[in-house]
Amino acid sequence: MHPHGATGPLVAALDIGGTKIAGALVDAQGRLLLRALRPTPPGGDGESVMAAVSEVLGELRAAPEWPSAVAVGIGSAGPVDAGRGTVSPVNVPGWRDFPLVPRVRASAEGLPVVLTGDGVAMTAAEHWQGAARGYDNALCMVVSTGVGGGLVLGGSLLSGPTGNAGHIGHISVDLDGDRCPCGSRGCVERIASGPNIARRAVEAGWRPAGGGAATAAAVAESARAGDPVAVASFDRAAQALAAGIAATATLVEIQVAVIGGGVSAAGPLLFDPLREHLKRYATLSFAAGVEVLPARLGTDAGLVGAAAAAAEALELFTLSPRLTA
Repeated sequence: MHPHGATGPLVAALDIGGTKIAGALVDAQGRLLLRALRPTPPGGDGESVMAAVSEVLGELRAAPEWPSAVAVGIGSAGPVDAGRGTVSPVNVPGWRDFPLVPRVRASAEGLPVVLTGDGVAMTAAEHWQGAARGYDNALCMVVSTGVGGGLVLGGSLLSGPTGNAGHIGHISVDLDGDRCPCGSRGCVERIASGPNIARRAVEAGWRPAGGGAATAAAVAESARAGDPVAVASFDRAAQALAAGIAATATLVEIQVAVIGGGVSAAGPLLFDPLREHLKRYATLSFAAGVEVLPARLGTDAGLVGAAAAAAEALELFTLSPRLTA
C-alpha cells in the first residue's frame, strides 16, 4: 500500500459480491491508496445492502486523497446491465434490477460511474497488472462459488453492451447435462465451480476427512492424498474448463487463458489435467497454442479491475504499468 505520494487522478473502485463490499482509491499505477470493507448484509433487502455500499463510499470520501478522484468504477457480481446502470446479482437476493449506478453517483458527489461485471473487472486487472499483461488477446476466468470471465481482444477490454461479455461459466459443455440454476444444461459452472466439485464428489461417495465441511478445498486435500474420487472430480472440472476455453479460442483467437478464484488455489490438481484436456479440445492450429496461467492479483483483482475498466471506458488516464513489483 502507498498511503502517501499519490499524484494525478484517482479512481474510486468498488468490488461488490455476496459476502463483502470492498472499496479503494486507485492510482494510475494500479496502487490501492486506501481500502474500506463491509460485509454484505446476509439476505438483506436492497436498501440495507446499499447502505453498506454508501458506508464504504463514505470512508473513501473522508480520505484526504478524495478530491483527486475523477470517477467511480464498480465491479459487481452479476448479471449486471451497464447500459441501464442496474444490477441483479444472483447471490444478493435483495437486488433485482437495482439502480446501483444512479445511487452510487448520488453518494459520490456526482462523479461519473462505470459499472461492469466482476469477471470483466478481474480481466481488466489481470491485463493491466497481472498474468495477461503483454497479451492483446486473452480470456480471464474466476473459478470460485461461480465461474465468470472476461475477454481482452485486440488489446482492448471487451465488456459487451451490458457488461457481461466473456461469461464463460454459462457456456454449455455437456449437451444433456445437469440443469444449471441459470436454466440451461451442462454449463461450465455446473461442473467446475467449487460447490459443484464438492457436490459431485459427495454424490460419488467421497466424504471429507474428520467430518468437516464438503468444500472444494477439502476435495483438493483428499485428492492430494490420492483419493481417486476426489481426483476424478477435479479432473472433470478441468475437462469442463478446457472445453470452454477451447470454444472461446476457436471463436475469437485468444493467446492466453488466465484462471483465478478460490478453486485455482488447488494448483497442479487443476492446472495439470486442464492443460492435458485442452490439447484434446483446442485442436485447430490457431487455437492449439493457448497458454494457461494462474492469475496473479488475488483478492485485489476486483478493485484494481473496477478502476481499470472505468479508466479505459472514460479515457481518464493511460493505464501505466506498476512502477515497483
